[in-house]
Amino acid sequence: MRLLHTMLRVGDLERSLRFYTEVLGMQLLRRRDYPEGRFTLAFVGYGPESEQAVIELTHNWDTASYELGSGYGHIALGVDDIHGTCAAIADRGGRVTRPPGPMKHGSTVIAFVEDPDGYKVELIQLRPPADAAA
Repeated sequence: MRLLHTMLRVGDLERSLRFYTEVLGMQLLRRRDYPEGRFTLAFVGYGPESEQAVIELTHNWDTASYELGSGYGHIALGVDDIHGTCAAIADRGGRVTRPPGPMKHGSTVIAFVEDPDGYKVELIQLRPPADAAA
């Protein structure tokens, strides 16, 4: 078994696609309208679905927004340069809600950004920055 995708319901598909592709740098892998069901599915990710888990963005045509609920946590992305990544996200119009720093009660460096629907995306520093080794 392997993880295939995580599904998020979004209120404005074009806005969400801009965030995930232009701000987070993912690729639109596939998209399909289902007129009979009045919804569209769009899959985004950093590589082919045959090799990596992706995000399924579901847009129900008659629903403009959703309540996130208290059970949802976040999506996590590993990054090589968390400070540079946060700066690039902010430059592209993304919202950094927690700047880079050590996680509470630990040393792993994390940050959080928020997508246009309010879903949290955690950024995790994968390895120490090059200048930290000097």
